[in-house]
Amino acid sequence: MKKTRKIKLSFKPQASSKKLLRGLKDRDRYVLESRFGLSDAKKKTLESIGQEYDITRERVRQIQDAALKAIRKSDSYDEAKEIFAEIEQVIHDLGGIVSEDHLLETIHDDEIIQNHIHFHLVVGDNFKRHKEDKKFKARWSVNGDLADKVHAALERLHDHVTDEELLSEEQMILKFLDRLDGVEDGYIDGDIASQFLKLSKLVAKNPLGDWGLTASQNVSVRGIRDYAYLIMKKNGSPMHFREVAEAIKDTFNKKAHPATTHNELIKDDRFILVGRGMYGLKEWGYRSGVVKDVIRDLIHERGPMTKEEIIEAVLKERYLKENTILVNLSNKDYFDRDDKGRYILTSSAKAKAKKSS
Repeated sequence: MKKTRKIKLSFKPQASSKKLLRGLKDRDRYVLESRFGLSDAKKKTLESIGQEYDITRERVRQIQDAALKAIRKSDSYDEAKEIFAEIEQVIHDLGGIVSEDHLLETIHDDEIIQNHIHFHLVVGDNFKRHKEDKKFKARWSVNGDLADKVHAALERLHDHVTDEELLSEEQMILKFLDRLDGVEDGYIDGDIASQFLKLSKLVAKNPLGDWGLTASQNVSVRGIRDYAYLIMKKNGSPMHFREVAEAIKDTFNKKAHPATTHNELIKDDRFILVGRGMYGLKEWGYRSGVVKDVIRDLIHERGPMTKEEIIEAVLKERYLKENTILVNLSNKDYFDRDDKGRYILTSSAKAKAKKSS
């Protein structure tokens, strides 16, 4: 996992918060310290503070809002302008709009220090907070025009990624940048574009680093079947279920018993049994069904076929011996011969083929 690069600040957030709070009444200061987690990392709710003072949660909210307004009008606020400007520059360097979590993690790992930075963001007039919603994470911006363009580009991106689509980070970034209109070329580098993608709650990375829709099984991996799908898609060719189980363990550090893996693959129509214990992905073009069904569908699509043509076609779809194909061709309920010796379907097999097509 890529480690978040830290940005070193020239000021101490806790000392700066103390100065901003110094002109407040004791109760007002306590409310802000409790609400923002400035003394204890755990932030208190409006209701819990109200119970301490025997006042309503709405009254606590009023005290909080009035205290923040008082700070913005104070000499302490004017003295902290360079500090606010420095935080603004950090956000600008991160692209002008950044998720709250990423911003705080970029500055420091300590939760209390993160709370002090968050306090500065709320107090400062320079910063705009965008609330979390169904599509986007909570985020901060210092460039309204850019923020609007990023939001619009992500909205368009959401509409142009299919449920099953998986893209490399580079491909997803290019897809996003194609929709980011009116932004100067060269301003947005790969790191900033990746950070913009992380504003979205509808697209995300899977455990192998590929991007897709968050709701997709390919991204929100929930069990052996999904891990197996990612393993096989990465491998690019059919695998034995024992190989799949071992790869899940090695790649994701997840326990995957071979027998359990085999059972899970059988139940999922994304996988096709193409040989003894061998599975391929349906999206690779493999037909579902046992060998006689594959032969039936081939003849239904192509018309009468010779033995050699059938063997060649089936071996592209299944990992098995020629004799297994010949044994299936002897099934009188499915296959007959025309006057040229080519294999054709019986009337009952034709009906089944039409039903499955």
